[in-house]
Amino acid sequence: MGVRSLSGSLLYFMLPKKRPVEAEEAPDTSIPDSSSLKKKQVDCDLEPTVICNKNNCVTGSCSNTDNETNNHCKEEDLIMAPGDSNPMEIDEDLHSRQLAVYGRETMRRLFGSNVLVSGMHGLGAEIAKNLILAGVKSVTLHDEEIVELWDLSSNFVFSENDVGKNRALASVQKLQDLNNAVSISTLTTELTTEQLSKFQSYCVSCPPNNSSHPLLLTVSMAVVFTDLNLDKAIEFNDYCHNHKPPISFIKAEVRGLFGSVFCDFGPEFTVFDVDGEDPHTGIIASISNDNPALVSCVDDERLEFQDGDLVVFSEVKGMTELNDGKPRKIKNARPYSFTLEEDTTNFSTYEKGGIVTQAKQSKVLNFKPLREAIKYPGEFLLSDFSKFDRPPLLHLAFQALDKFVSEIGRFPVAGSEEDAQKLISQASQINENSGDARVEDINPKLLRQFAFGARAVLNPMAAMFGGLVGQEVVKACSGKFHPLYQFFYFDSVESLPTANLDPSDFKPVNSRYDAQISVFGSKLQKKLEDADLFVVGSGALGCEFLKNLALMGVSCGKQGKLTITDDDVIEKSNLSRQFLFRDWNIGQAKSTVAASAAALINPNLRIEALQNRVGSQTENVFDDTFWENLTAVVNALDNVNARLYVDQRCLYFQKPLLESGTLGAKCNTQMVIPHLTENYGASRDPPEKQAPMCTVHSFPHNIDHCLTWARSEFEGLVEKTPAEVNAYLSNPVEYINAMNKAGDAQSRDTLEHVLECLEKEKCDTFQDCITWARLRFEDYFADRVKQLIFTFPEEASTSTGAPFWSAPKRFPHPLQFSVVDPSHLNFVMAASILRAETFGISVPEWVKHPKSMAEAVGKVIVPEFQPREDVKIETDEKATTLSSASVDDAAVINELIRKLEQCRKKLPPGFRMMPIQFEKDDDTNYHMDMIAGLANMRARNYSIPEVDKLKAKFIAGRIIPAIATSTAMATGLVCLELYKVLDGGHKVEDYRNTFANLALPLFSMAEPVPPKVIKHQDLSWTVWDRWILKNNPTLKELLQWLKYKGLDAYSISHGSCLLYNSMFPRHRDRMDRKVVDLVREVAKVELPAYRHHFDVVVACEDDEGNDVDIPPVSIYFS
Repeated sequence: MGVRSLSGSLLYFMLPKKRPVEAEEAPDTSIPDSSSLKKKQVDCDLEPTVICNKNNCVTGSCSNTDNETNNHCKEEDLIMAPGDSNPMEIDEDLHSRQLAVYGRETMRRLFGSNVLVSGMHGLGAEIAKNLILAGVKSVTLHDEEIVELWDLSSNFVFSENDVGKNRALASVQKLQDLNNAVSISTLTTELTTEQLSKFQSYCVSCPPNNSSHPLLLTVSMAVVFTDLNLDKAIEFNDYCHNHKPPISFIKAEVRGLFGSVFCDFGPEFTVFDVDGEDPHTGIIASISNDNPALVSCVDDERLEFQDGDLVVFSEVKGMTELNDGKPRKIKNARPYSFTLEEDTTNFSTYEKGGIVTQAKQSKVLNFKPLREAIKYPGEFLLSDFSKFDRPPLLHLAFQALDKFVSEIGRFPVAGSEEDAQKLISQASQINENSGDARVEDINPKLLRQFAFGARAVLNPMAAMFGGLVGQEVVKACSGKFHPLYQFFYFDSVESLPTANLDPSDFKPVNSRYDAQISVFGSKLQKKLEDADLFVVGSGALGCEFLKNLALMGVSCGKQGKLTITDDDVIEKSNLSRQFLFRDWNIGQAKSTVAASAAALINPNLRIEALQNRVGSQTENVFDDTFWENLTAVVNALDNVNARLYVDQRCLYFQKPLLESGTLGAKCNTQMVIPHLTENYGASRDPPEKQAPMCTVHSFPHNIDHCLTWARSEFEGLVEKTPAEVNAYLSNPVEYINAMNKAGDAQSRDTLEHVLECLEKEKCDTFQDCITWARLRFEDYFADRVKQLIFTFPEEASTSTGAPFWSAPKRFPHPLQFSVVDPSHLNFVMAASILRAETFGISVPEWVKHPKSMAEAVGKVIVPEFQPREDVKIETDEKATTLSSASVDDAAVINELIRKLEQCRKKLPPGFRMMPIQFEKDDDTNYHMDMIAGLANMRARNYSIPEVDKLKAKFIAGRIIPAIATSTAMATGLVCLELYKVLDGGHKVEDYRNTFANLALPLFSMAEPVPPKVIKHQDLSWTVWDRWILKNNPTLKELLQWLKYKGLDAYSISHGSCLLYNSMFPRHRDRMDRKVVDLVREVAKVELPAYRHHFDVVVACEDDEGNDVDIPPVSIYFS
């Protein structure tokens, strides 16, 4: 077989596409020829492209080593293999949120990665799920054991029908449904080191965007073991560590409420991007000629540099020696300055301008093999600083457990004191032989808890560690983010019930929850099943929560109920994270589909799906009775306002709220527990800094400003103005009256746009649309810039004599339109197509052909522009509008209305425009083409680096970066807290709020903050308290009730209406009136039938006349 045909076949099989499921009992470990590759996509489809070095061509893995390419092939030693060399295409509609985290190169590496997951209990299933959603090339599932009823409490792919089947075979089809572009296969026989050799690294060639030159990507493979004894793990790890090139090795375990991870990615592993953050930048204000040099930056934004960072300079005027692209080290980093470790004494004098950008550096890690690391583990990754001494103890505990299982042949029995004591004895023996690593206190109580739950794999632990390990696999396969180095231990013993349990409580009852019962006992299991839970949102977090809750048995009893609500529908972009959805569910209600999928995981789940947004407008649905009957609330929301509303409801009805959120590789959880913790709204992040309006419209200095302006212009042109046209045409009299009544500059501008749209810029043919788009280009990117630099020439000064065009302002240059510039032509094409859509004009096919489009654009006559002296350009950063008010506004509005009425009479009957609402996730609708074109042409005006359409989509579309791994971790952590909530009796110090960044990785767990306590005499209360007065009291009875508490009420109000004030004599006549009647008659409030109480705000003072802030007072009238 020739090189051409073999390389073509191999590259073809590395592309993502729909793949059949392979379930091989004992797959062939030999390398298949091309004919076998065509017949089936076996095992892992592991063969890379044909690669060539200077001396010969080889097929298979790379034997060269090079630190900068993860111990793989050097770029200069490789050529692109001939043949069918299609790139690894990325479905941006599907993976847009993940692309925002990883970028294209990392995604391509993932798409070529093969992963082995050994051990298909709950942890293995979670890891496999996250990797399949991420879109790796193939996943091989290995397990020699069969499904037991025990497994159903942690593995979401198993059902009772799978009991007795091989675990790997029972898993493959449901995991395949998550992503048909991933090849999934199985191994059901004993694993050998020869089979591990398939998971070695290789190089793949694919063209990058906008280039015909091949991009050489080195793809690392990974093997993950979740149920492997220590001796076998050392054997496999030795093989992987010493293999050329190394095979990334991960060993992970979940044992009850304890878990561990060990990572070894080889002797020299290169991390290309340590944290995944965009490089920090600063705008230079001055640079001194000193040794060392002091660099000051404008105070537009704080610098994020740290001592020791490397930076590069660009666009510096005067001291041009710094523009050589050489990375330079800095020190003494301050919010707006830093010192450069370089002598600039003999450099040219700094004049103006300049950008300083962080130069991100790769990092080489030297991993130790497990054989060595188990004896000398080094520093452990901490998760909870209140348990700083816990990792060494757990390091010992997991070794003791391995020894127990190897000697006894089983795990310790839950509740067996004999087994627990044996494990403690083994731990003590290992500890005595540990030398310098010896632990002073082996904590028998903790080891006993460890022994009791050792056999169980709990779903929340599996979800948390599945997210963590899944992310480590991504790191191993891509070099993106800093790996875990090398041990991580975690426990959540605080989740155990507060009451002492009898050993009989742990005994299995032949149910799917037996594993969970073996840790928590049957009493807590009953509480879980009888819980009345409300899950708000069924997106990525919501799907994970439903899966976890179903496996835990929450709301699965006769008294239980789980209500989930979400008013959204499923979109394609959801499928890469929201794993309960499939492509055939697109367009369907999220909550309904998610509820049905959760019920398949556990048929006993008593779930009701609603499509209502939770807010004040749906309090007839989520009424008082609904909230009062709840056990707890789990938020799975994606916006702050909704979170704050749910927080207030939980505060009001004193219900526990379990809060969480994700942002890329970061996640956080917050526990809001009645009377124990502060509420969610007690502390808020500061609002995001908004760029001044004048900066966005006239003086942009970064691409974000350009995209903000582009999005605003897009909405004004194709949505707001057409909508205003329709509002006017639908009811001219009412519209004109409203404009006359407002009579301001904004109304004047709106009328000008409407008139312009219906008169001067009205389009009747597609050529009219092209003319409009071409003239828009001239207006935006040539005429406006000419006017700006006419008003403010390059040498202009401010009123203080300082240069007007000083940092951060960038002096612009007008663009000269050219049909040979694809970006110019693409902008006109996108703008003209969307303009035609708003006017209902059909779009001809030839518009997508550059030559035809160029000919049509060439017909447009562009008038010559002359700048004007009387143009005012806003420069005040505090200005909130660009519309300047005028004493003649009313007269101008009247004249505009007169012209508009004349124009309306000329329109055909029933004429309406078709406003376009921005939709970022449809790459065929030209919305992002127009926005990216607007932003990049503006960036070109101001010499700002341009961005591709995908990056423009992230910024202009305000896309929140999201990946499955951080979502899984967040929900696992929350469900560990849910055990505490449903058990009851836990103290505030038992709960944990968490912030985690899987990219670093970093974990920060802490006790929640308690609520502020207010005291008055013998009374005390917090934000959680609500004083309740029942039996439909009169005003007099309310005042007397407060008097008994030592409080004199001088004002009582409901909403904005005053019901009583001691200063008004007439209010004393209301003393014998029912308060509910005052609310209905005085406040004019209609109390709906579902409402049984209302709240009043009472202003009180104590006996000494000091004001006292009291809780809300709820008055029940029925």
